[in-house]
Amino acid sequence: MAVDATTMVQHGQWAEDSPGYRDELSGCSFLICTPRSHPELWQQFMDGALASYRRFDVQEALAYETAIDGCSTTVFVVAVDESGRMLGGTRIQGPYQHVDEAHAVTEWVGRPGEAAIRKLIADRIPDGLVEFKSAWVDHESAHRIAVREGLARSAIHVPHLLGARFALSTAADSVAEGWRVSGARVVWWIPPVPYPNERYRTVPLLWDMRTFRKHAAESQLPLLEAEQAALATQAGVIPRAGGLA
Repeated sequence: MAVDATTMVQHGQWAEDSPGYRDELSGCSFLICTPRSHPELWQQFMDGALASYRRFDVQEALAYETAIDGCSTTVFVVAVDESGRMLGGTRIQGPYQHVDEAHAVTEWVGRPGEAAIRKLIADRIPDGLVEFKSAWVDHESAHRIAVREGLARSAIHVPHLLGARFALSTAADSVAEGWRVSGARVVWWIPPVPYPNERYRTVPLLWDMRTFRKHAAESQLPLLEAEQAALATQAGVIPRAGGLA
């Protein structure tokens, strides 16, 4: 079930101090915030994620008790409809300074592909690498596909705001296609792992800010361009990495 937001969204921004943009397909405003600047919104986001993960009995992958303090999260993105209801979101860690900061490493530890995932991350840290975690979409929303695609596009917008070239995420192969619409590529040479349990085959997804347009769905490119233009007028709202609230 969607979560009621407590602050009105106006002109695609949250409380006039976070970047945002309007998505006509989902009818939502997508807002980019920090846990410290918007603690109530952060709590709603995490509670919505927990409810969603419990629905699929994979709540251990959320690591709620570890993530809820917000310390590991640089920014988070939420989709809020015109009534102020939260319909989905994701959180972002990084840019990373060391391989062991990445959660993806723990998913492959002791399994085939561990050395490969570590190398993938290490090779990209110098150019800036962020990781998307805890993504969820309200199952009851009539616009859940559009919301999911909007969150996938945030994997382009947030790295630009944080000065990173690459974005990394992991997802079950059964749903990975939904996140590839914005230009992610499945890292085919790293074998899938049974994470968080044997019912899933989790694969790594990688976005490259220099090449994503070659791989994104054509339907997403005009939306990406329009949203980036909207964010360009607000880019000073979120400080660069190292100075985030």
